[in-house]
Amino acid sequence: MESNIDTKKATSIAIDNQKKVKQKWNLKRTWPLHVFMMPAVILALVFNYAPLPGIAMAFMDFKPYLGFTESTWVGLEQFKRMIEFEDARQVIWNTLVISSLKIFFNLVIPIIFALLLNEIRKMAFKRTIQTFVYLPHFLSWVILGGILLDMLSVDGGIINNMLGAIFGMEPIFFLGEGDWFRFTVILSDVWKDFGFGAVIFLAALSGINPDLYEAATIDGANRFQQVLHITLPSLIPITVVVATLALGNTLNAGFDQIFNLYNPLVYEKGDIIDTYVYRMGLLGGQFSFATAVGLFKSVIGFVLIVTGYRLAYKYANYRIF
Repeated sequence: MESNIDTKKATSIAIDNQKKVKQKWNLKRTWPLHVFMMPAVILALVFNYAPLPGIAMAFMDFKPYLGFTESTWVGLEQFKRMIEFEDARQVIWNTLVISSLKIFFNLVIPIIFALLLNEIRKMAFKRTIQTFVYLPHFLSWVILGGILLDMLSVDGGIINNMLGAIFGMEPIFFLGEGDWFRFTVILSDVWKDFGFGAVIFLAALSGINPDLYEAATIDGANRFQQVLHITLPSLIPITVVVATLALGNTLNAGFDQIFNLYNPLVYEKGDIIDTYVYRMGLLGGQFSFATAVGLFKSVIGFVLIVTGYRLAYKYANYRIF
């Protein structure tokens, strides 16, 4: 009996020693990867985690000259104000509308583009198109914002000049009317990112078993029928994953894009949570109120991200860890 116990202990110790040796060997082999990760980890710590104590401002009537210790603690007063303030409610609604439309079209358009691109058989032509549609993704909204301001200008903009010359239309104030501003924001965002977003679906298309298409051809199915009955069903899992993960961005309508395109004329239809927090907090000096709005967005966003991952795991068996 005692010999069996001693044998088990010896076996357990041996296994633990092997694990320790293996971990040390893995660390020796992978330490360059850890070094490469350090700048990103440091940036995340400095800009995402170090400022976290600042959320206390959402529960204070914060005054910079008094600091955190002497500013008045008001509890949930700032959140009540946010709910009662009509501008804040309108900003939340604008964010939901713009982000939801962006998510929808940034899912549908890349799928359609990937399907069309997948049907091209000349590789040189296919790669040329891919290169052209990928390029806008790598341009910042500072650059694209300046380009759009010139192109969509009422006075001399190329778009309005073309509409007037071809259709005889009056100039459209794309960036000065609320509904046109939303249309412009959504369309330009899709144009910028649909090529890059199609990469995921092109990768999924390349993983479809070619034997399925051969069998369908033998059975007399044409290209449209093959797409309808083979390609689209094969894309459902990755589509579910992309759609559910996009839920986490429901309250992210694109600060950099809106900030570079909007103006006071379109605040009613184009102002979003991030730009509103920027104006109220940094420009208006209402630090506590802006922090409360930002905290509200962060909490809801966190809930949506967790929900998205749970749905992706449940319906598409997708897990990060």
